[in-house]
Amino acid sequence: MPVKKILVVDDSPTERHVLTEALRQAGYHVVTATSGEQAIDTARSELPDLILMDVVMPGMNGYQATRTITRDEATRDIPVIMCTSKGQETDKIWGMRQGANDYLVKPIDVSALLAKIAALG
Repeated sequence: MPVKKILVVDDSPTERHVLTEALRQAGYHVVTATSGEQAIDTARSELPDLILMDVVMPGMNGYQATRTITRDEATRDIPVIMCTSKGQETDKIWGMRQGANDYLVKPIDVSALLAKIAALG
């Protein structure tokens, strides 16, 4: 199934804006969330085709939100790509163990991200 709707989760307005604009220019419909808790609610209500998840956020972090989303009956089939400043190998391993399909380190290379999204579809 081709990716059409993408949920961008990041507490940074700048990061959300940059990703949202790049994805919209590439033809994707974008919805956003600013926290892990909001990401879970939005994933359940919007049922996006893909979630781009930041890790470092106040309250529930991206690892916790990813674990919840990938284990929830309603949202478990939505792929998650972690997009985070946490670039250690152990961070990546932990993200993948929470259910993420892929892991990108900020600053995000938009062309690499778009290639990963195209590969999902």
